[in-house]
Amino acid sequence: MKFTHDVIVIGGGAAGLTAAGGCALFGLDVALIEARKMGGECLNDGCVPSKALITAAKRAAEAREQVRYGVTLQEPQVEWSGVQQHIRGAIAAIEPHDSEERFEEMGCEVIRDWAKVTGPQSVEVGGRVLTAPRIVIATGSKPAIPPIEGVDGVPYLTNENIFDIEALPGHLLIVGGGVIGMEMAQSFRRLGSEVTVVEPGELMGRDDPDSVAVVRETMESEGVRFMKGLAKAVSGKEGTITLQVGDETITGSHLLIATGRKANCEGFGLEDIGVKMGRGGIETDDRRRTSVKGIYAIGDCRDGPRLTHVSGYEGSNAALEITLGVPAKVDYSALPWCTYTEPEVAQIGLTEKEAREKFGDKLRVVTESFHDNERALTEGNDKGQVKVMFKGKKVVGASLVGKNAGELLLPFTQTMTGKSSTFALGSAIIAYPTRSEITKATAFAAWEPTVFGKYPKKWAGFVASMRRRFS
Repeated sequence: MKFTHDVIVIGGGAAGLTAAGGCALFGLDVALIEARKMGGECLNDGCVPSKALITAAKRAAEAREQVRYGVTLQEPQVEWSGVQQHIRGAIAAIEPHDSEERFEEMGCEVIRDWAKVTGPQSVEVGGRVLTAPRIVIATGSKPAIPPIEGVDGVPYLTNENIFDIEALPGHLLIVGGGVIGMEMAQSFRRLGSEVTVVEPGELMGRDDPDSVAVVRETMESEGVRFMKGLAKAVSGKEGTITLQVGDETITGSHLLIATGRKANCEGFGLEDIGVKMGRGGIETDDRRRTSVKGIYAIGDCRDGPRLTHVSGYEGSNAALEITLGVPAKVDYSALPWCTYTEPEVAQIGLTEKEAREKFGDKLRVVTESFHDNERALTEGNDKGQVKVMFKGKKVVGASLVGKNAGELLLPFTQTMTGKSSTFALGSAIIAYPTRSEITKATAFAAWEPTVFGKYPKKWAGFVASMRRRFS
């Protein structure tokens, strides 16, 4: 069969761009198809705008604590239009990295239209039929909307439109206490909105409860209200929205639904050609191959973790396998993530609960507090801790909470993936004073019983006696 391309990639988000760019840089003939905005959810209505919003909110929070460190600030004046300008500026600065022009320069044929997969090796797009021996599905995800009575009749917000609202909410009701809900709750509260978060389960349920407790305490002190219960019904219009939570009702000006995301895999013809679907999206094996030979599914559209860096990782794996024929299995034993509240909550590998369930009495947990970190003390911000789970001297997980906690994950990634060791980290020379000293302290704790154990002490005593005798 004569093919039009070597590989067809459907989706121009983090996963698809990485796969397409990687294949093109190896010299393959790549068709990259994207009907909406290049850069996908992360650039346009996810990671980038949310972190820009968090930055603006942080500046307002700092100014609101008017007297600190002997420096007096003025009460902040928040202009929502200015915050939006900052958000748009951040997107514009990063857009060229994901642009159509950049990927054309790499060698991709970029097609801006909707695609339909018509066979294991064929795709219809824009009146054309493209063919390739390999097809990569990277169509991402979309907000999951829970079955709240009346939700279709009210103007609710999701992460896809909250950054475009015309004015700062007077009272923002948030359904969902996960990553998106918590980040938006703190940000809008700091910018001046009243905020109520509704969550039937545990806040940030995949994270360590000790870490989450520090964040919750901080957010409550800033005025965020938490309601535990199931959102049953909603009614009203923009400006006056009433939400029923259990037996209570609460009224706000805006409603944000932040109850997770679901795979965007409908309408592409996949089920018609036999691609199997699971509860969480397209079913794949650990090489991200679907049930149809030659078709891969990577990123948020498949059943698995939904994080931008995971999408990039899977895109790299797909490119490696397609270009060089090297089987590339995913390995999430050292998967990191971070929630960018203040303080940040960061996690890699197993939480304490997961580790205890897996290793039982063989687990050792070491906790170091920022109360003892001298950089944190000089900054007047010593909230949080680092908790590391060890099996022997091997790190199996780490839970961090504190200022810029996400920046401290790298050493644990290195040790967990075998690129370094706890001994190397525990004996490293680290600049003083820095927050990263806390990672060295936790790593050294794994070796402390060995270094200062029975036999080293005996040897030190022997060396000392020899010196006394012969000096």
